[in-house]
Amino acid sequence: MATKDPRLARVGVQAFNQPKRTPSHPTKSHVVVAKVGDEIKTIRFGQQGVSGSPKREGESAHDKARRESFKARHATNIAKGKMSAAYWANKEKW
Repeated sequence: MATKDPRLARVGVQAFNQPKRTPSHPTKSHVVVAKVGDEIKTIRFGQQGVSGSPKREGESAHDKARRESFKARHATNIAKGKMSAAYWANKEKW
C-alpha cells in the first residue's frame, strides 16, 4: 500500500484536488493540493473574509454581475487548469 503524500497532512486535506476552507489562515480562505499527472502543487486561494457569489436560485442581478465580472477578469488564468489559483477560486467560490 502506498503511503500518503506528506503535503496532504501538512495542509490538512484528505486527498489531492479537494479544496478545504482555512479559517485560521491570515490571508487566504482556502487551500488545495493540486495534482495533474506527476506534478503536485499546494495552492492557497481566495481572500479571507470575502465571499464569492456562487450561482443560486433567485439571485440578484448584482450577484450575477459580480460572478460574470470575476469570470471575465480571470478567464485567462482559469483556463490554465488545476494548477492555478484562479481555477480553484472559480470552482469553489464563484
